[in-house]
Amino acid sequence: MTPILSRRDFLAATAAASTLAMTAAPASAAEKKKTEKKSAAALPRKNYKIIAFSKPFADRSPDETAEIVAEVGWDGIECAVRAKSTHIQPERVEEDLPKMVEALKKRGKEVTIVTTDITELNPLGEKVLRTVARLGIKKYRLGFTKYVKDKHPSQVVAEVGAALKDIAALNKQLGLQSGWQNHSGVDYVGASIWDLWMMMKNLDPKNMGVCYDIGHATVEGGLSWPTQARLMEQNLVAVFCKDFFWEKSEKGWAPHWVNFGTGSVQKSFFDWLRTTNFNGPLSQHHEYKELGTGTEMIGNFKKDLAALKAMLA
Repeated sequence: MTPILSRRDFLAATAAASTLAMTAAPASAAEKKKTEKKSAAALPRKNYKIIAFSKPFADRSPDETAEIVAEVGWDGIECAVRAKSTHIQPERVEEDLPKMVEALKKRGKEVTIVTTDITELNPLGEKVLRTVARLGIKKYRLGFTKYVKDKHPSQVVAEVGAALKDIAALNKQLGLQSGWQNHSGVDYVGASIWDLWMMMKNLDPKNMGVCYDIGHATVEGGLSWPTQARLMEQNLVAVFCKDFFWEKSEKGWAPHWVNFGTGSVQKSFFDWLRTTNFNGPLSQHHEYKELGTGTEMIGNFKKDLAALKAMLA
């Protein structure tokens, strides 16, 4: 039988272990960096398409838009086809969207996603979707809905979920996949990612999913965003990329949107993303007031693209 340590032996062994722990050299900064590089190298490599939301240059013609995309180095755009802050009015989608597709195609670029106002089926929305499908564009972004004071949040989620079921059925018919963008804010349906999961859990991700905005997700889920990202892993249609930090004013704390890579969005999100089955696209959004115009705007676009590529490295 193994002998039982005496109290004296136990204290001596404990003291020796403590001395060893205190004298062991801590890992150097270089060693830590080397370990981090090994961990990153172990992640699968993925070449995501990186595109941009056309909102900041929505006043440009198709040819001018294509020139901007080529100059910055994006693979294409997320083209706004909606009533406000838009590149193309929904009523003119049949005439104008083909021109945008052709202008980008001439430069080896594409319209990857179309942004719409659609939250339920109607004749104008169907016109947009049938045009999108005819042009070979496979993904589009849905509109957004807000909670109202006279309805319980669960009732709103149920109503929106029913509408999404109908939209998903049309998507299947047309070979499309739609995504709901999560926004941050007290009234937005989907600000809490669980809203989206409840609405989509019984729908086929091939037809209905999420344009996961990591900026807004970080605003709403400061520390819990990893769980929320995992929740929607199978429903990712696209990932929207923008950044922010919290700023205090006379009205209180609020997110201040900034150049990508200079705020609160963490590289660990993109490390996690590379371990999933998601294959893109990534769409860059530029919501910050300091974006500027002309050469200043182009400079900020390039700066944000470089920062995103660094996050993916």
